[in-house]
Amino acid sequence: MKIPRSLTLKLTGIVLLTSLLSVALVAVFTRYATVSAFDRMLLDQSRSDFVAFVTDYYAEYGYWTGVSEAIRTTRKDPFIFGGFVLVGQDGHVVVPDRHWTMGQVIPAAQLVRGLPVELDGERIGTLLETTQPPMRKPEDELYLTRTNRALLWAAGGVSVFALVLGLLSSRALTRPLQELTAATRAMAQGDLEQRVPVRSKDELGQLAASFNRMSADLARSNTLRRQMTADIAHDLRTPLTVIKGYTEALRDGDLPPLQTTFETMYQEAEHLSRLIDDLRLLSLADAGELILNRRAVSPEELLAQAWAAYLPLAQEEGITLSIEIAEDLPDMFVDPERLARVLGNLISNALRYTPAGGQIELRGRLHNASVVLCVRDTGAGISPENLPYIFDRFYRGDTSRHADDGESGLGLAIVKSLVEAHGGAINVMSTMGQGTTFEVALPTVNSK
Repeated sequence: MKIPRSLTLKLTGIVLLTSLLSVALVAVFTRYATVSAFDRMLLDQSRSDFVAFVTDYYAEYGYWTGVSEAIRTTRKDPFIFGGFVLVGQDGHVVVPDRHWTMGQVIPAAQLVRGLPVELDGERIGTLLETTQPPMRKPEDELYLTRTNRALLWAAGGVSVFALVLGLLSSRALTRPLQELTAATRAMAQGDLEQRVPVRSKDELGQLAASFNRMSADLARSNTLRRQMTADIAHDLRTPLTVIKGYTEALRDGDLPPLQTTFETMYQEAEHLSRLIDDLRLLSLADAGELILNRRAVSPEELLAQAWAAYLPLAQEEGITLSIEIAEDLPDMFVDPERLARVLGNLISNALRYTPAGGQIELRGRLHNASVVLCVRDTGAGISPENLPYIFDRFYRGDTSRHADDGESGLGLAIVKSLVEAHGGAINVMSTMGQGTTFEVALPTVNSK
């Protein structure tokens, strides 16, 4: 399980790293915004106190002389009035700082950017702010320190939460993958029927559902393959056993060489040859190497030939075989010999399961630019549980019947392969006790 665990660590690391980077960026910007806002508050407060002090001084004395000394005398607290320069009405500095000296003349262009100091609506001076940041008191620094500590605690808490969330989410994501890995390993060891829980409806849930369908299909295909192998062996063994028995009896003189003996041997050899031909046809169709000699063929001609070929057998069985074809059907672009076999297999199947007095109808119609050939019977019908599997090879809904009635179990599989090789589709509808209808849709000459 190294791969799932490393994926868990990777996903956890990605979530944790993303969370840490996000928290770090938020913390940096939050601290910067907090410090900037706090310094602006201190600056606004200091400016307001400075303007109020100098305005009161001018209102009391009527001049600026001595205001700088008054500020220094009053400013016992070094955190008050820092970072300001006061300029009188005549443009001379009356409260200096480290950059501007007492009495220095300030250019008019710079005074324009200053803050007017007014008394009773009259401008008595101008306040200039220097680049010196406001000085913080110890309690201010303590406040910022506590703020930073709170941010660090929040970052740590978010990191722990991100770690737990990353572990939980990564496990939730990798758990289905671990289950799929275990299931695929079991399948690789031969246990094809595996199922994994479908825990969600997202992509992982869809993957699990697809895997379950694939596993079920593989298990069923493997079962069918084994059954098909057994059926092939049985269907090959039966005529071979008959032929071998007859030839041994003839060789040993235990059986006279009668005409009926040779006819039986020939019939069994013919059955064996047909079975081999059917298997070869299916293998060619599976490999996409089935050769089709396509040409324009009239649906009426195909149905009429099939009707004429099976009419005597139907009459012998006491079954009515009728034909009904729509007018002006377009020609189909098909291999007529292959299509004759399709119709022949469907009619033979209908004759096998339709009792005396029943009916078989051959129909032809046009539907959605395709010619639809129908074979409908009034036989016993096909049960709903057998209907999905009737085109499987060697599938027999009635297990009591076998090849001795002429049915090899490949007829409908051949029909489906031949129809699909033409680019067509076959559909079946059946009701127990009422009959079955096969519909074969094939391309026309214009739609090829």
